[in-house]
Amino acid sequence: MVDATIDVLHRGGLECDQNYMIEGHTLGTHDEPNPDVDYGEIPVWSLVIDHPEGTILWDTGNHHEALEGHWPEELLQAFYPHDAHEHRLDDDLEEAGYSIDDIDYVFQTHLHLDHAGGLEFFDGTDVPIFVHEKEVKFAYYSAKTDEGSGAYILEDFDHDLNWQILHQDREQHFEDLEFVRFPGHTPGLTGTVIHLDDEGTIVFAGDQLYRAENFEDEAPLGAGLLWGKTEWFDSLQRIKSLERRHDAEVVYGHDSDQFESIRDGWGQ
Repeated sequence: MVDATIDVLHRGGLECDQNYMIEGHTLGTHDEPNPDVDYGEIPVWSLVIDHPEGTILWDTGNHHEALEGHWPEELLQAFYPHDAHEHRLDDDLEEAGYSIDDIDYVFQTHLHLDHAGGLEFFDGTDVPIFVHEKEVKFAYYSAKTDEGSGAYILEDFDHDLNWQILHQDREQHFEDLEFVRFPGHTPGLTGTVIHLDDEGTIVFAGDQLYRAENFEDEAPLGAGLLWGKTEWFDSLQRIKSLERRHDAEVVYGHDSDQFESIRDGWGQ
């Protein structure tokens, strides 16, 4: 167990059809063939893990110029980042009592547009950027071709960065903090398991699980955001095993209700 604190940074919100979050969330029936979609806001957030071995920024959120041309129109329409301009990474860090210069390490769960938009703040620095090998390859493949996932923006991650590439499915680089690959949403999506002194074990699942329904009901993500359904189910069972083994708290990627309950962070 490690004596660490974790701050939660609110990085804005995305407005989207909740069918992206849960497969088949809104379905037509014989009597109601055209039901209204469940369209609402989901939170975007980052973490600052103040660990004895360094200060770790966990994901970097939306790009603050998403509405000013950084995001292409089709992605704006699908996941409208209505307040991205109010959430520059440096400003959100300052509000939590940190600066860019305080960050010793960055960890990227994956490189989708709502998670990698702040990497530009580390362009040309020596700050190590942890990301999985399979994620980097898939991100470039997707951004450079018409295949893969449309949720990558090359300008988010194509910087002069000090990449620290994860190669294994589980890697420990800090005491009682482990990076664990959970493929499904993307091939290289990687979560984090941390064992805290006072608050026990937390599994940050990232976008492997968007909402509680994905975990509790085993409802997959919407098909457009699911790279591999078989891999997703395998990763889900791995997370459930971690929860049972450690009596762990599992934190989802974009659950509005859960986000309100974690905003005060851990170990404060």
